[in-house]
Amino acid sequence: MLRDITIGQYYPVESCIHSLDPRTKLTGTMVFLLSLFITKSVAGYVIATIFLAVMIRLSHVPFKFITKGLKAIVFLLILSVSFNLFLTDGTPIFKIGFLKITWEGLVLSAFMAVRLIYLVIGSSVMTLTTTPNQLTDGIEKGLAVFNKIGVPVHEIAMMMSIALRFIPILVEETDKIMKAQMARGADFETGGLIQKAKAMIPLLVPLFISAFRRASDLAMAMEARCYHGGEGRTKMKPLRYTALDKKAYIIMLIYLSLMFLSR
Repeated sequence: MLRDITIGQYYPVESCIHSLDPRTKLTGTMVFLLSLFITKSVAGYVIATIFLAVMIRLSHVPFKFITKGLKAIVFLLILSVSFNLFLTDGTPIFKIGFLKITWEGLVLSAFMAVRLIYLVIGSSVMTLTTTPNQLTDGIEKGLAVFNKIGVPVHEIAMMMSIALRFIPILVEETDKIMKAQMARGADFETGGLIQKAKAMIPLLVPLFISAFRRASDLAMAMEARCYHGGEGRTKMKPLRYTALDKKAYIIMLIYLSLMFLSR
């Protein structure tokens, strides 16, 4: 399960999606996520499916690798679908005791499941095709206008980049600690809910210690290199839009227009 978390990982291949400016990919991701909430029709989800499939194809990232991240949200997916399926009023299909399923609940739960799956896949495509450094530069450059009102854009971008970078590191660390504890006789699978919660203590304590140690080492390394924020700093690779980015923005505009028309 831990190996299936794809958020924060980078998949190094050559593709037109990888070569896009990080600001373009951030904007495209926000447009796609926004479109999932504005559409309420089957036609809209068909357009979103085609758009997402094309982006995955162009990214050259294996589809199985992208969908691995869905295993981590299975519980949340089942929970959200169940609530919408059984608690939505409307025309009943059948009723068992106090539980009932309606046509409106069935449609709403189906849309909710597709929306949640596409949210994860769409975000994964962006993180898998963008390095943490590119993501930091893209966020900082895209939100540079907020510097004029005192918002620490560089610091916010740096924190987000470090958080994303630490996800795969902590996942790998958790896997190592879990295997070490299981070799010492720890059991994380059997027992009731309370017993499983108690069994997590030998896992969580060393994980927190390791996380704080890594954060402390990172802070000392940044201080040793005289890091004092982003003001006045130059970039080794300045961000510049290319013709490919302009075409991507046109495609986003067409896609968003189609999604509004599908309403």
